[in-house]
Amino acid sequence: MSENRVRRVAEQIKKDVSRIIGSELKDPRVAEITSVTDVELTRDLRYASVYVSIYGSDSEKEETLQTLVRASGFIRSEIGRRIRLRYVPEFNFYLDASIEYGAYIESVLKSLKKEENNDHDRSSENN
Repeated sequence: MSENRVRRVAEQIKKDVSRIIGSELKDPRVAEITSVTDVELTRDLRYASVYVSIYGSDSEKEETLQTLVRASGFIRSEIGRRIRLRYVPEFNFYLDASIEYGAYIESVLKSLKKEENNDHDRSSENN
């Protein structure tokens, strides 16, 4: 199957799963700020790895992830109604910590920049 088709189907699944989680999944255990960051499909379109970013404490993240795993059948049936595919993929949900990691790296860079400015100011005062 063409890589282009796999990529297009993955992008459509990403959009639809985001909508389903945001508006149709009525489970209170799902954190309010949950976003789908990526979907990777196998070449035969039978399995989908869905990466989600969840804002909240570690326990909220774990509870939301477990709720999504339990709701995967509902999500799969909704995707089957929205996208015409021979086989609707089975979903595996994974926590994506890349946004948090990016924020951490940004804070480290800011602190290094601040430290560098302080060192520069001290060296200017000594001259």
